[in-house]
Amino acid sequence: MYKYEIIIYWSNEDQAFIAEVPELPGCMAHGHTPGEALANCQEAINLWLDTAREFGREIPKPKGKRLMYA
Repeated sequence: MYKYEIIIYWSNEDQAFIAEVPELPGCMAHGHTPGEALANCQEAINLWLDTAREFGREIPKPKGKRLMYA
């Protein structure tokens, strides 16, 4: 299991919590709660990794520094 840094924040524009994975470009998800955004983000990470493997792209090794809620 990969452990990537996930940043969760509230978006006024989207009226939802956003969970972003900075180490995986474009990998993000949203939810009505931070927990929902995190769960959706775990699914987005799996999809991102599956797609990268399918196209033979390099998968960054996680730095795993922190889990931040803002």
